[in-house]
Amino acid sequence: MGCILKGGGGLYSRVVVGAVLLAAGSGSRIGTRPKCLLELGGVPLIRRQLIALSGAGVDEVVVVLGHHAALIEPVVQDFPVTLVHNPNPDDGQVSSQRIGLAALAGKLDAVIVALADQPLINAQDITALIGAWKKRPEGAAVLFPQVGGERGNPVIFSADVREQILAGAADVGCRQWQAAHPGEVVPFATDNRRYKVDIDTPEDLERFERDTGHALRWPAVVLA
Repeated sequence: MGCILKGGGGLYSRVVVGAVLLAAGSGSRIGTRPKCLLELGGVPLIRRQLIALSGAGVDEVVVVLGHHAALIEPVVQDFPVTLVHNPNPDDGQVSSQRIGLAALAGKLDAVIVALADQPLINAQDITALIGAWKKRPEGAAVLFPQVGGERGNPVIFSADVREQILAGAADVGCRQWQAAHPGEVVPFATDNRRYKVDIDTPEDLERFERDTGHALRWPAVVLA
């Protein structure tokens, strides 16, 4: 963690943050289609996530692809990200998470694990998450947004947690680490429901349009 001079003198800490963006799923509950290519206002959700991470000043981003990689890769290849492929995406999200965590190359203070199918997350939301992380209680190693008592995403955790996950068994990811270390996990209580909105089913698409007045549309390349 480096230090930067404030405008009026003094120092404040600069947290170096990496992110893993998960986009390897098959979309089995939504017609076996890549949910992250759904478009809001003509922009694919995965690009919205990358714009949000970049706008929040995240230093390094790894995108994990698996199913539908051939469709997704052209949509993200112009971003300064590392693309990695999960050769066995049906092994589940933990396997993709571990591949992404292992691919982070920089010396990081914290890591965000984000989902590529959250349509409303923006740079301000990522900035707020990082801000809450900076103010976390002593001893906290994982922080997650909590909306109305329910867990949201993305989650942020220390570089030490990343190392411990990678040193663990193949079936250990962030959720499993949290279950084993509940005393080191803290919520970021917020009324920002954007942290809770993601897309898994056709019903989610209908609910999203009903609740927001905006429709998510499949691009022609997915419908072909």
